[in-house]
Amino acid sequence: MLNINDSIGYIISTTGRKLNQYFSLRFQSFDITSEQWSVLNKLAERDGISQRELAEHTEKDSNNITKILDQLERKGWVKRIANPQDRRSFLVYVTDNGLLLIKQLAPLDEELLNDVCASLSADEIALLRKILFQINTNINSKS
Repeated sequence: MLNINDSIGYIISTTGRKLNQYFSLRFQSFDITSEQWSVLNKLAERDGISQRELAEHTEKDSNNITKILDQLERKGWVKRIANPQDRRSFLVYVTDNGLLLIKQLAPLDEELLNDVCASLSADEIALLRKILFQINTNINSKS
């Protein structure tokens, strides 16, 4: 019988949860969670997309994206504008304040990632990234 501590799913889940907690704790003084940060960053890469597209790009369900965008909009970091092509949807944009926050937090994000990967070589990080992407691809192909 497989020991739970040796289970890939358990290891990934536990590590992901701890990583989110670590980032959220470090971002707390900026009033942003790691989940909000990831959505804001993804939106900055593809500014002006629909909420549905943002949900797809972040691999989050539409209800979760709506809640996160409500919080980001309330804080003044994103804005939603009616989609001229589809009156039932909105296009989401990063505001100037959101861009300032990204500029402020990007170095901290990089520093935190460097901290948690400090004992890994560049080759190990590349391999880890490749393996995690492949696992994610495998899961997506089963859905």
